[in-house]
Amino acid sequence: MRAKAVTNLTRVATLILGLGLSSLAAAEDVSTDETAGATSSDKTQYVLAVSWQPGFCETRPTRKECVDQTADRFDATHFSLHGLWPLKKSYCGVEAELKARDRKGDWLDLPKLAMADETAARLLVAMPGVKSGLDRHQWLQSGTCQAAKAEDYFKLQLRLLDELNSSAVQALFAEKVGSEIGESEIKQAFDRSFGAGAGDRVRMRCQTVEGRSVITGLTIGLSGDLAGKDALKSLIQAAGPTEFKCAKGIADAAGRG
Repeated sequence: MRAKAVTNLTRVATLILGLGLSSLAAAEDVSTDETAGATSSDKTQYVLAVSWQPGFCETRPTRKECVDQTADRFDATHFSLHGLWPLKKSYCGVEAELKARDRKGDWLDLPKLAMADETAARLLVAMPGVKSGLDRHQWLQSGTCQAAKAEDYFKLQLRLLDELNSSAVQALFAEKVGSEIGESEIKQAFDRSFGAGAGDRVRMRCQTVEGRSVITGLTIGLSGDLAGKDALKSLIQAAGPTEFKCAKGIADAAGRG
């Protein structure tokens, strides 16, 4: 009887610990969940994750990249980088000790990345999370599986982000700042810029903040040779469809509330 009680307690403790770790991981990074179910097709090889930073900052107001966000900053009206993830691969060639440090979430304690000053300056604007070490985390978890150098990994993402931020999708979000946007509007904007069916390769992330459904970002399925110069349109068209998930949400404005 005593042994059975101990076994049950052990199971409960394990479940609670697992839920706690899952919640912590979800609070810090969305890549694990998104890559696990990013697409319903084997055609998708990668996921490009972009943030709608004002919405993200509603959920993480104390993050270094959020405390100083203003309405005139680039990420107040444009998408910002979260990461570029290969499906079913992570931490390629990363030693166990460094991997364990990364998973603790203290990303600024990770090694600083080597890249050209120009690339680093562009990345600081395009990926506000650099202030919290997001670039170092993304490189270890995903970049090591895609490129030999961090420079190449982030220059590719900057190019793809530029294409997205020059599209009807960014124009839609900028026009609707402070208002709700629905699935059909977003899919139509993707189709206009990246070809018929492009919107079916997109998933939207939302989070409820004080009773409001706030858009925090998008994940976009990609397939193809990322080492080449393929345009975002062709990479999206080569991917498989996915479920949009969040049907509608608010494209939040910079600042709390």
